Amino acid sequence: MKLHKNIVQAVIDGLEEIFGKGAQADYIVKKQIKLDRRWGSRDRKFIAESLYDLVRWWRWYLAIGAINLQDEQLYQKVFGVYLHEKGLEIPSWLEIPALDSEAVKEAKHRLEKDTQFQASIPDWLHEIGKKELGEIWDREINVLNQEAQVVLRANTLKTTKSKLMTLLENEGIEMELIPGIKDGVALAKRRELSSLKAFTEGLFEVQDASSQRVAPFSKVKSGQIVIDACAGAGGKTLHLAAQMENEGKLYAFDVEDFKLKELRKRSKRAGCKISRPHLLTDTTIEEFKAKADVLLLDAPCSGLGVLRRKPDTKWKLTPEKLEEYKSVQHHLLNSYPSMLKVGGTLVYATCSILPSENELQIARFLNENPGKYELEEEQKVLPSEGFDGFYMARLRKLAN
Repeated sequence: MKLHKNIVQAVIDGLEEIFGKGAQADYIVKKQIKLDRRWGSRDRKFIAESLYDLVRWWRWYLAIGAINLQDEQLYQKVFGVYLHEKGLEIPSWLEIPALDSEAVKEAKHRLEKDTQFQASIPDWLHEIGKKELGEIWDREINVLNQEAQVVLRANTLKTTKSKLMTLLENEGIEMELIPGIKDGVALAKRRELSSLKAFTEGLFEVQDASSQRVAPFSKVKSGQIVIDACAGAGGKTLHLAAQMENEGKLYAFDVEDFKLKELRKRSKRAGCKISRPHLLTDTTIEEFKAKADVLLLDAPCSGLGVLRRKPDTKWKLTPEKLEEYKSVQHHLLNSYPSMLKVGGTLVYATCSILPSENELQIARFLNENPGKYELEEEQKVLPSEGFDGFYMARLRKLAN
């Protein structure tokens, strides 16, 4: 593949945005592939795959290329190592020192059994992972460096999974069934979906298989009052609405209004009539006190279970940020359930694989609220099972 200068520059500039300015990788990838209308699908694919690979294996490329983070040519040199590892020629106009292939080979051999470098993660994260997950940590973090499959959820407010599959097959899309996921299908190959008629008509949502477990796990029913207290852009909200068959009241709370605007747009496309986006304020909890039959707390977390889709998370997360997430989780568990009726259902979920954010938070909550809640069921989904890492706990409220 001949690398044109503007394509290479798009990758290098993207790296600087992500690592130098702290921008979100998925946003930057979408931005960089649209810089030049003359680029074909092959060019855009190269830019996207290169950026995600470089973010995913950032520490590995730095190490085997012996590159210092303060190097003035940091991003050019890392990209040069990437090209070397992919067997592609490094353009002379990139103006970086020639790589010593033997030195690279020696470095790879030296680091091949060192998890921090092999899995390309920060030292502190490796230490916490080992402490909390023990012998399975190395397996899970290595699995999280693989590219995630694209998974769709058939919107049962408008169609069935079998009908959706037929429509998509007619568009030339190959799919795989997912055992245990009633409405989900995985794409055999990645492709652009937003231009499909089935998407514009709201027949499906893009939602990972593990995320699709949460709404059925909550056991919501038609006609109930349900609160999705950390709704974001509403992926789980829309799934809850489908489980409720568009009957009842479904309140979607978030502290960021732009996410609720996106939810309104998605709800309209999906034919969801019961979602009620609500900006969370200081008075919201009191306003909804003892009103909900089901409360979903999809709590803010480290996001370590979704590194396949958001690999830059491991570079943006810090020990201090992790502790902050745990503090927020504890606060949510001890304040938001007042919105539940006695006899109601509390569902706590995270996309983390760390026990300190999951089962240990629930154990602490139960210990601090003796006799008030009963744990009915919990599920831990590990990335090695094929999709995102997730945790879910369902509790019954016994008393105020």
